[in-house]
Amino acid sequence: MDLRIFTEPQQGATYDTLLTVAKATEDLGFDAFFRSDHYLRMGSVDGLPGPTDAWITLAGLARETRRIRLGTLMTAGTFRLPGVLAIQVAQVDQMSGGRVELGLGAGWFEEEHRAYGIPFPKEKFARLEEQLAIVTGLWATEAGKTFDFHGRYYDLTDSPALPKPAQRKVPVLVGGHGATRTPRLAARYADEFNIPFASIEDSERQFGRVRAAAEQAGRGADALTYSNALVVCVGRDDQEVARRAAAIGREVDELKSNGLAGSPAEVVDKIGRYAAIGSRRIYLQILDLDDLDHLELISTQVQSQLP
Repeated sequence: MDLRIFTEPQQGATYDTLLTVAKATEDLGFDAFFRSDHYLRMGSVDGLPGPTDAWITLAGLARETRRIRLGTLMTAGTFRLPGVLAIQVAQVDQMSGGRVELGLGAGWFEEEHRAYGIPFPKEKFARLEEQLAIVTGLWATEAGKTFDFHGRYYDLTDSPALPKPAQRKVPVLVGGHGATRTPRLAARYADEFNIPFASIEDSERQFGRVRAAAEQAGRGADALTYSNALVVCVGRDDQEVARRAAAIGREVDELKSNGLAGSPAEVVDKIGRYAAIGSRRIYLQILDLDDLDHLELISTQVQSQLP
């Protein structure tokens, strides 16, 4: 089981804060540092000092880390043209020495689009399908050849399909709860399927749909990695768990029901139950980015107990 650190910087974080967390992620032996791709805070937090851009952040971290994987859960398809996104991700992959992964989603938070003048189209999912085809197609085009795509929403002619990523293939993540179209897209384009903030039962059901779609597409169910994203709140005792829950404005019982919360032993046990239904990677949503002791506790008393 891989444990990855997943941050939500739109809730309030500077680049320096994210760098500190990324370096702790690396030093403490976690597999990767991922971040959301949002431009507006959610809920009652002030979000100060304001949003940071996901791929600018990852470009900086690419030069200041050495081992950890870097990526997004999920890049919003509404924010970037697919050709431009392919260039950005390839460049950051080169800057990192081949450690980047691209989570790509349709985009959903209409308020942030209104706040920053970003178009919010009705046909987001159909656009996402074309975006996945274009980004993966550009990267897969042999050097010296050109790439063409003529879709409903995007049209590329005689693209040199450059630059290329450092990796032979940048891992692509697709995720979500959709019962039909999401599994189909994952089966066609994804190396990893991620389901965010889902129970064990819902995760097992959705993994089953994706596995069936992959079999139908002729890939084989085990061609994809299956993963979860879950909020985490661990403490050495009940008081520490309660303190950490209060710091992120959540209730302990709710966190235990909907995430990974409690003592290290409780969290190890619950991770084991996700592993039993096929999850091989968990993105730990860290909401208090100043609490580095939390990361150290997870590393020494949770991660160390996992197979």
